[in-house]
Amino acid sequence: MDSLCVFCGASAGHDPVYRDAARAFGSTLAAQGLELVWGGGHVGLMGIVADAVHAGGGHSYGVIPSFMAERELAHQEATELVVVDSMHSRKAAMAARADAFVALPGGFGTLDELFEIITWSQLHIHHKPIGLLNVNGFFDPLITFMRHTVEAGFVKQMHIEQIQVDADPAALVARLRAHRPLEGDWITKVRPDPV
Repeated sequence: MDSLCVFCGASAGHDPVYRDAARAFGSTLAAQGLELVWGGGHVGLMGIVADAVHAGGGHSYGVIPSFMAERELAHQEATELVVVDSMHSRKAAMAARADAFVALPGGFGTLDELFEIITWSQLHIHHKPIGLLNVNGFFDPLITFMRHTVEAGFVKQMHIEQIQVDADPAALVARLRAHRPLEGDWITKVRPDPV
């Protein structure tokens, strides 16, 4: 694992604990020699993670859509910054570059990126580890909902178990390094419900 894609808020949230966690996560990436792959912004938790990576001498690879770059939201200290034409292109470029994915607290954009990458894993489009930095229990309601999808018969337990969860940055990275992808293809085993 050489690079890690971070999905997180373009806002910093109300509680300083989110900023502290983003800073700690960026510092952990730099200390472990992991390249940060992220949305290329300088605002919110995105900017805090990147600033911490740079402060620790780490490498960053940012991908930002042109309409955001034109609004001066791009991080000018990114080691590499790629400007793309759309949000779709942004997500594809980040996914191609990263060896693993972690979501920090964020809003709809963060959840969109997280669930797309989980879906791609479920469909065997990639076999890369996925994690949640569960700062101050931020993701607890989401984890409860994901368990509900299993209980309701829409998601398989094995796919939920592929998502690593920890509140400590170094512990979460260790979990990602130890990740083992699912074997076999569950899609071919799916049968339609009887009519």
